[in-house]
Amino acid sequence: MLPAILADIADVAGEDAALAIAAARGGTQVYFPPVPSDDHWLSKLIGHEAALAVCDRLTCGVGPLRADVPLGPAGRAAKAREMVDTMLREGRSERDIALATGYTTRGVRMRRAGLDDRQLTLF
Repeated sequence: MLPAILADIADVAGEDAALAIAAARGGTQVYFPPVPSDDHWLSKLIGHEAALAVCDRLTCGVGPLRADVPLGPAGRAAKAREMVDTMLREGRSERDIALATGYTTRGVRMRRAGLDDRQLTLF
């Protein structure tokens, strides 16, 4: 599941376009004009027609938008989780995984138990 703005982009231009934007500009604030030009970075990245659709969705054709673009699955945390999961499947020790990934051994145990991505309730 993609974060909000990336999900909006995926709705109008496809998931590949959303992931390309996250990879190229994730973690930064980005300017989206109501109508991007042919040589705008977004048009060059995902194609002019897709860029038009994305900008129209995000700006409603009214005015420009500055938005923080999340890292998406290209982020450091996502890569670390993937690495932990891979090493767990390989049967590596918690200590080895923690040293290789920057996780704590407790974090590795939580990941193994499937608790890393959900919050426990108090009631």
